[in-house]
Amino acid sequence: MDITDFSDKQSVGQRLMVGFEGTEMNAELKFLIDTLKVGGIILFSINLVDPDQIKNLCFSMQSYARSCGQPPLLIAIDQEGGQVARLREPFTQFPGNSKMKGPEDAIYFARTTAKELLEVGINMNMAPVLDVAPEGINSVMAERAFGPDPGWVSEQGRVVIEHLQAENIMAVAKHFPGIGRTVLDSHFELPDLDIDVDAMKGFDLFPFETAISHDVAGIMLSHIRYTGIDPDWPASLSKIIADDLLRKLMGYDGVVMTDDLDMGAIKKHYDIKTAIQQILSADIDMTLICHAGPNIESAFKEILEVQGRSQTMKDKGMKSLERIMKLKSRYLLNFA
Repeated sequence: MDITDFSDKQSVGQRLMVGFEGTEMNAELKFLIDTLKVGGIILFSINLVDPDQIKNLCFSMQSYARSCGQPPLLIAIDQEGGQVARLREPFTQFPGNSKMKGPEDAIYFARTTAKELLEVGINMNMAPVLDVAPEGINSVMAERAFGPDPGWVSEQGRVVIEHLQAENIMAVAKHFPGIGRTVLDSHFELPDLDIDVDAMKGFDLFPFETAISHDVAGIMLSHIRYTGIDPDWPASLSKIIADDLLRKLMGYDGVVMTDDLDMGAIKKHYDIKTAIQQILSADIDMTLICHAGPNIESAFKEILEVQGRSQTMKDKGMKSLERIMKLKSRYLLNFA
């Protein structure tokens, strides 16, 4: 699809990845796809029953998007293994990143997971976790991270990325620039981490550098405020981190997305209008809103309004749209 033919609403909607309630095509999903023209849907346990139901749901969503003249949808899920695995039995269950003993475990996880996701119509995995969880602290990521050694995390993450993407599943590295040093859970509160870029080089940033060099499809920003880098905004709303650090300094030109704006770290401190304005200023491509509710439509309207009154913001929006559609063209050829 030629993005120059997109309407303003299509251009805006493609920058949203959202959740919904239900297990089948319903009025809510139709509104998200046809009216808000969202670019992606993320699935959670409330949307999942069994393989046949999931496959029917995913293929119904893609079919409806085509019937509305929409590009194919990114259909994402958190399937890390261990603590965070939305797909339960009969899907293969893995003990998690912290239990992997070597690259052969990472290869088996990635290949098996990719095969099972493809079979039911899911095309993006919000994995791997590239946070490095240091020893000696009660890291919030201790069970979800590959471990405390950045070299090990980098290598295991690389293997997962390569083998997911070789099987046509988009990998999303998270949570940039790294939350392994934090002890507060951003699902509930906004953690501050007093650290600068120099201190993160060779440790927190190293696995992401490797992911970038191996063409990871997407990178998810954390909801942590790194006060030595940007004292004002968490990474998910920070131009300094998303644009200056990730884009310019580290050279990443793939799709950048926020973590879920419904998490406490954001929702307790920023209204949706403020959050969206920051996201747009920071050249972040996709906004993730995982729960049904008014924030989804509010975000759509705010992006539309901001891009409508500023040519600069509209131009930035076109760059984001180009990155999103480049990704879709690469991985979703069957739906082109």
